[in-house]
Amino acid sequence: MAQTQYTEDNIRSLDWKEHIRMRPGMYIGKLGDGSSPDDGIYILLKEIIDNSIDEFVMGAGKTIEIKIKDKEIRVRDYGRGIPLGKVVDVVSKMNTGGKYDSRAFKKAVGLNGVGTKAVNALSSYFRVESVRDGKLKFAEFNLGNLTTDSQIEETSRRKGTQIIFIPDETIFKNFKYRTEYVVRMLKNYVYLNPGLTIIFNGEKFYSENGLADLLSDTIAQEDRLYPIIHLKGEDIEVALTHSKTQYSEEYHSFVNGQHTTQGGTHQAAFRESIVKTIREFYKKNYDASDIRKSIVSAISIKVMEPVFESQTKTKLGSTDMGGGLPTVRTYINDFVKTQLDNYLHKNPETAEALQRKILQAERERKDLSGIRKLARERAKKASLHNKKLRDSRVHLGDMKNDRRLETTLFITEGDSASGSITKSRDVNTQAVFSLRGKPLNSYGMSKKIVYENEEFNLLQAALNIEDSLENLRYNNIVIATDADVDGMHIRLLLITFFLQFFPELIKEGHLYILQTPLFRVRNKKETIYCYSEEERINAIEKLKPKPEITRFKGLGEISPDEFKHFIGRDIRLDPVMLDKSMSIEELLSFYMGKNTPDRQQFIINNLKVELDKIED
Repeated sequence: MAQTQYTEDNIRSLDWKEHIRMRPGMYIGKLGDGSSPDDGIYILLKEIIDNSIDEFVMGAGKTIEIKIKDKEIRVRDYGRGIPLGKVVDVVSKMNTGGKYDSRAFKKAVGLNGVGTKAVNALSSYFRVESVRDGKLKFAEFNLGNLTTDSQIEETSRRKGTQIIFIPDETIFKNFKYRTEYVVRMLKNYVYLNPGLTIIFNGEKFYSENGLADLLSDTIAQEDRLYPIIHLKGEDIEVALTHSKTQYSEEYHSFVNGQHTTQGGTHQAAFRESIVKTIREFYKKNYDASDIRKSIVSAISIKVMEPVFESQTKTKLGSTDMGGGLPTVRTYINDFVKTQLDNYLHKNPETAEALQRKILQAERERKDLSGIRKLARERAKKASLHNKKLRDSRVHLGDMKNDRRLETTLFITEGDSASGSITKSRDVNTQAVFSLRGKPLNSYGMSKKIVYENEEFNLLQAALNIEDSLENLRYNNIVIATDADVDGMHIRLLLITFFLQFFPELIKEGHLYILQTPLFRVRNKKETIYCYSEEERINAIEKLKPKPEITRFKGLGEISPDEFKHFIGRDIRLDPVMLDKSMSIEELLSFYMGKNTPDRQQFIINNLKVELDKIED
């Protein structure tokens, strides 16, 4: 067997932009097309905004203007501006930035000087402008390569920095910024920075009450068990209430303004401190799960030079607050113990309502204990990881794996569809869960049904979400059903299940519908898959004369070889999003409750709209 030569010629050094472009996942997590809130295009936007936020935190610039038009993004702040002699360096030289000087940026979001460089390297067009002391300096780049380096010139423009960029479409294929995800990101910024104004495409975002506003926007007033508890300290802020209807725990956690969607040491300490404080307040050793059941809460802390478990900063690894303060755990425990205890003493009505909720949760847990034990045994006997679930090798909890954000569970109907996906999937990041028959309509049912119904019980076990999302095994949960009446019905029943028992999965952007092509149009030279009637017409026009046209009636008709195109890099996903104008109860009641004249009229009106489209 011939041996491969290993010489000096095999050793290669990449410059900064080559490395970023070759391994983008190391810098921005997964790529994606914008259908998921943690897709790379949102990380690019966040990295630029973070720098403007740091200016605000340092007391420079109270307004940030953001414009997204087509594929171009503009972010303008009115901070101090980048020192003019370093404008090129700070966006194109690794390990260069002002945040290494702790005197200038004591509790900044980003510390390693990588973010802006990653945006530059992954953009087909990148422009940085800085205005200081009546002078302007700008530079332009293409894929990280400097194309224009201007001279310093006089200007009457206000001081600050503007970044303009267009993500590279060879990396972010068919990308699109979804307004809902951008708005949620911007709202978090203003919640965490009261007094900051963000203007996005002309719409103004502002918060006076910080995390209390976040919870007000998260849980409807009529669903709150008691008024939102809002506590603030020098480097910590928390807000919490309990839901009347939600079953599991919901946490929104932040470090130095960064949304830590995977939690970390601060969130673990927060959960622990709530239990400890409430036990001591009531002088009862209540079970931790009873205390935290249905909690909806938020915590934000500021840490000196935080250590995150990945470049995308979704989980805090730091154990110390820095600056001579105690550990994160001790700091949070001491704060909650003092402040929450004081609040409960001063607000006896809230304390009574909370205790009633804990006792109710205790009764329900004891009633369910036998059922839960049997359900877990049934899940083991069903050989969850061999039959119902074809698992992936990587899971969301694998924090050191740069593909963990790609982890996906496809929920399929029938053996043929699950067989096609199983054969064509990426076994590293994609898992398949096979449904048997139509799921139950779970609207209005108690959590007991999740354990008694085999399909729901096994699905809950596969996702590992019985008590909270903290140990969720897959970042993306994708409903993969046929685009016919039965498939649509199954989608609706599954969405109802998640809304009824695990609404935070939808709130946090984990649930999707898989788009699969309706038609295949091909000739001897080219094949085009079409997801709509309009795409079919365009494909026929492109491939004429008389191409072969196939209408796919179900997922089982698509061969595994073809399926690879639809669940690979070019996967099309429709995110399931909540309508903020309706509460979850109103939503479920309207669509899944007993037939009402209003719903009947809704169906008639929408059917008429679709028929009009076809006639046109």
